[in-house]
Amino acid sequence: MEKVNFTDPDTGDSLEFFVLEQTTIRGINYLLVTVDEEGDSDAFILREKEIEDDQNAIYEMVEDDKELSSIAKIFEELLEDVEIEA
Repeated sequence: MEKVNFTDPDTGDSLEFFVLEQTTIRGINYLLVTVDEEGDSDAFILREKEIEDDQNAIYEMVEDDKELSSIAKIFEELLEDVEIEA
């Protein structure tokens, strides 16, 4: 499973996430990520904010309830056996 590093813009803390799924909707890339590689865990949806260079992109957590709910439904359909509570 692919890993990505996420740096909190407020604290500068670095977190490592495992990418469960990726999708593009209306030209925007989204990642469904989790802290633990296996088992039940909190998951987060990240939205690509900008491309920094050829190998790095900047993502932000989706916090808007309406956007979060609609993207979560898409990830549930893609993964089939996963239920996401937004």
